[in-house]
Amino acid sequence: MQDVSYGEEIVITKDNLPVVRLAPVTPRIKPDRQPGSAKGSVRMSDDFDEPLEEFQEYM
Repeated sequence: MQDVSYGEEIVITKDNLPVVRLAPVTPRIKPDRQPGSAKGSVRMSDDFDEPLEEFQEYM
């Protein structure tokens, strides 16, 4: 079991056929987030928060 913790894979066999494979669980490595990395790629229109014409009758 210690071999698996060091990154090795172990295959358990029965009658010379592989039955179980033990493999280490590798954590997902997320890239470091960079604040401001999307700056300039998103544009909001000037009338973004203006009421929509379709909803005028509800206002």
